[in-house]
Amino acid sequence: QVQLVESGGGLVQAWGPLRLSCAASGRVSSSYAMGWLRQAPGKEREFVGCIIWNNRRTYYADSVKGRFTISRDNAKNTAYLQMTSVKPEDTAVYYCALTLYYNNYISDERGYDYWGQGTQVTVSS
Repeated sequence: QVQLVESGGGLVQAWGPLRLSCAASGRVSSSYAMGWLRQAPGKEREFVGCIIWNNRRTYYADSVKGRFTISRDNAKNTAYLQMTSVKPEDTAVYYCALTLYYNNYISDERGYDYWGQGTQVTVSS
């Protein structure tokens, strides 16, 4: 069993930075990938990016590429979403999610089995 807890959300001014954390507990060491997804009001949940747990390879949605960076700290079983140059359209509830097994859907919410509770990010213009 895996538990995920996000933190770090809040109100940030446009073009500023914000870092989200996702602390994982349980069978994390054998995970395949951890993803970050977000859901804005009235919209479907969308992929932001993910990190492959064993080789640290990262993938990003075009909308955040070059602005957001995902990393992980093995010792702390924690992943991070470093957001820079945030825009009002980045306002959403951000979720971290994890899958233990390889699959072809890690750029989609279908690819994840475990989810955090979400953290609100609001970007003011």
